Amino acid sequence: MDDTLLKQPISAVYASHPCLRDFFLSCALTPPPTDCMKTLEQWFSELEYFTLDEVGFDREELPEQLFLFFDRMAERRSAGTRDVETVTILGGHDKDGASESVELTLRRGDIVSIVGPTGSGKSRLLNDIEWLAQGDTPTGRRILINGKKPSDVWRFSVEKKLVAQLSQTMNFVMDISVGKFLAIHCESRMIDNQEAVIRRILDAANRLAGEPLLPDMPVTALSGGQSRALMIADTACISASPIILIDEIENAGIDRKQAVRLLVQAGKIVLMATHDPILALQADRRIVIRNGGISAILETTLEEKDVLLHLETMNERLLACRERLRAGLTVPSSVLYADPSPDL
Repeated sequence: MDDTLLKQPISAVYASHPCLRDFFLSCALTPPPTDCMKTLEQWFSELEYFTLDEVGFDREELPEQLFLFFDRMAERRSAGTRDVETVTILGGHDKDGASESVELTLRRGDIVSIVGPTGSGKSRLLNDIEWLAQGDTPTGRRILINGKKPSDVWRFSVEKKLVAQLSQTMNFVMDISVGKFLAIHCESRMIDNQEAVIRRILDAANRLAGEPLLPDMPVTALSGGQSRALMIADTACISASPIILIDEIENAGIDRKQAVRLLVQAGKIVLMATHDPILALQADRRIVIRNGGISAILETTLEEKDVLLHLETMNERLLACRERLRAGLTVPSSVLYADPSPDL
């Protein structure tokens, strides 16, 4: 970074680098006012020795730390545009050591379901993808990013994690409001138009959840469905992770079809382990797991897409029954035969 930044008035640096205040706070230094006309160079030179000694910094290293901080903030701001176009699964072996003989490449916007009996190894495949396995897991699988072995930074860095996982057992532990939770996430991603983004997330979450979700609600008081809806909307709108793994969210009390559509529209690569036929057939392809290994990769046929339409109609009628029961109404047999409608 150009050293001329040190010769600019602090007010000008605040205007071009709003995170300047965060730098001072991270160094345990009181930030100068935003209208300060001293240059950064002057301000650093006037810091008293005991102040620097108390925070553990040498005067000469402060400019270097400042530039390093700005570089990291710029890198974090650009994290959402990380250029991941493809993910490739290279097969390993099943529980008996039989080779999977698989090479499956997924692209942005792809939806793939993972099906198989309970205990067959669906979650193991998700874990291999989450860890960007390189033959170092029990299955021996390898995961490539853009056709190449991922760097250790992508594999082990928390800040540059490529994969986000959503499950039906997510719980919040922070005692803050929904709005504050989203604001913190926006700030961590250096998002400027925070209010608009938070509104978009809440609108999306309310389309997914069966219960209203408001910004002043404590996150610890959210129901399971509200929590899942919030995290899926947050992942679609804020998360920089381009690969999304979903582990059996069919019982999470959300509109699962809408949830998957939201993630795909955000350009995510979506893999979901599921027992739900609607979710399984919503994908273009499905991975069949048996005995811990990938036994087949099936394309969803046109006939299955037609079956999906009938299943979705049946599901909408089931949801209509549920809403009537929630509202304390009776469930007439006409609900089974009438056109599906959200109206009670």
